[in-house]
Amino acid sequence: MNAAALDALPYRPCVGIMLINAQGLIFAAQRIDSRQPAWQMPQGGIDPGENPGLAALRELEEEISVTPDLVAPLAETRDWLRYDIPPEMVPNIWGGKFRGQKQRWFLMRYLGRDDQIDLATSHPEFSEWRWIAADDMLAAIVPFKRDIYQQVISEFRDWLA
Repeated sequence: MNAAALDALPYRPCVGIMLINAQGLIFAAQRIDSRQPAWQMPQGGIDPGENPGLAALRELEEEISVTPDLVAPLAETRDWLRYDIPPEMVPNIWGGKFRGQKQRWFLMRYLGRDDQIDLATSHPEFSEWRWIAADDMLAAIVPFKRDIYQQVISEFRDWLA
């Protein structure tokens, strides 16, 4: 795909969730489809006509079995944040229809117990998970998402360990 065709592609509407525990540590999960370390926070697409806040709650339940009663919303990013995926990956992700994602991020405090988090969902996305500090989250994310994670951490810094 040439640069002009890539630039013409839209961004996929998406939500991201920074889930933190009582100590201000961030939920991070290893992607099941990656052989290399690829830790990330929960995120996913917004369905047509869906409210971003409701999409965030849906994604938490779909990805890690965390229901809305187990979280307390704290904040959301002021603006939509964008990232591009590497050009060589574009044809293989989302049917080649998007150049990356535009995301609205939500900060939520986890109110449940660790044993209530379950990655064995109907469509598993993660193989393992852990609570980590913000700097460790930045070190663990794939490089092309690092800038957007830095922006999210900066906006939510006051709530973090």
